[in-house]
Amino acid sequence: MKTFYIHTMGCKANQFESTIIEENLVKNGFTKVNKVQEADYYILNSCTVTHKSDNEALYLLRAAKHKNPSIITVLTGCFAQIEKQELLKHDFIDYVIGNNEKLDIYNYLEEKEHFCAGDIMHLSNFNRVEISDTSKTRASLKIQDGCDNRCTYCIIWKARGKSRSADIDFVVNQINNFANNGFHEIMLTGIHIGQWGKDLGLTLLDLLKEIEKRTSIKRYRLGSLNPTEITPEMLEFLKTSEKFCPHFHLSLQSANDKTLKSMNRFYKTKDYLELIETINKTFELPFLGSDIITGFAGETDEDFEITRENLEKSGLSQIHTFPYSIRKGTIGESLPDQNSDEIKNKRAEIIKEISRHKLEEFINKNTGKTHEIIVEKHRDKHSGNLKGLTENYLSVQIISDREDLYNTLQKVEVTGYKNGIIYAELIR
Repeated sequence: MKTFYIHTMGCKANQFESTIIEENLVKNGFTKVNKVQEADYYILNSCTVTHKSDNEALYLLRAAKHKNPSIITVLTGCFAQIEKQELLKHDFIDYVIGNNEKLDIYNYLEEKEHFCAGDIMHLSNFNRVEISDTSKTRASLKIQDGCDNRCTYCIIWKARGKSRSADIDFVVNQINNFANNGFHEIMLTGIHIGQWGKDLGLTLLDLLKEIEKRTSIKRYRLGSLNPTEITPEMLEFLKTSEKFCPHFHLSLQSANDKTLKSMNRFYKTKDYLELIETINKTFELPFLGSDIITGFAGETDEDFEITRENLEKSGLSQIHTFPYSIRKGTIGESLPDQNSDEIKNKRAEIIKEISRHKLEEFINKNTGKTHEIIVEKHRDKHSGNLKGLTENYLSVQIISDREDLYNTLQKVEVTGYKNGIIYAELIR
């Protein structure tokens, strides 16, 4: 009996694909273990958004060999796809398997060839792989892969290939399979889900309408979207949806037009600030998250101050912030006027503080309000409380001994926020 340990880095698409990898191995006689020391194979599903994530991947692989010298290390994911055979020069890496090949990883572990990562840019069809994992409370479904944008800071389009969409029937059937297996909520994920349907002559809104009509799932969420992809028609539809959770994640990256243009982002700050205002008026207490990169090449103190002011006045609920990391192979690498790490990190801390205030404001607005949660299948590992996610993306805890509530939909009232925990009470 062969055993494996898997570690996942990066996005929700990677998390979804790691579940496929696990199921693929278990179906072929492998057993998953929770300690590197007990594993025959160490599988790292990597991210390559920044050099920091690349270095972390190398550290983890080296550490696995140190803990268990006889272990066979397998690097897959975006880092493996970009760097390819170069990675096999490290004596602590045994296999390098690309993004498309990893979905059938067992087949490659049986081969003598220790490298397999084809030219992903030639792929034109979505890899339709079904999963049956029921260990989680909320399901994820990858509906799209790849990206047709060429943002100057990003390498992911080279690691994932061009945009490819799952067909409507596949998505609908998968969602209904999850619902039939007891799931109440699903997250629609991908590398750039706003581009869903581009290769099929359809739009994301076409898919959402079919999900509304043809699935029995109670709730669904959308992954990250560019602001230009949220159209008035989409908002009008989502406002009347019985399934959509009012939770948006906007891929903004900057709140300064000069920086956005340098990043090759095709929208203006003014337009998305108006969109945020429209969303807040359209839904009752929608959660509005976002991504912001600080210190991109050429971003001056004055540019950053504009970003800071725009984010301060925005109606965002939370801001995911990270300092710009120069990525080899991108246009951003060769741009002039690169900022120092000190400047990038200082600016990131300023935006993180804005985010903390905004999240507290959002929680306060929700205090005293009634929400519906799905009670998690597992209690919080620190407090031992029941926990669940509101439709507008607040993770709340309930002090209760009841175990009959696991994986059920319950009405709760948000009662307070203390030491980083949002508390709620069941409505009898």
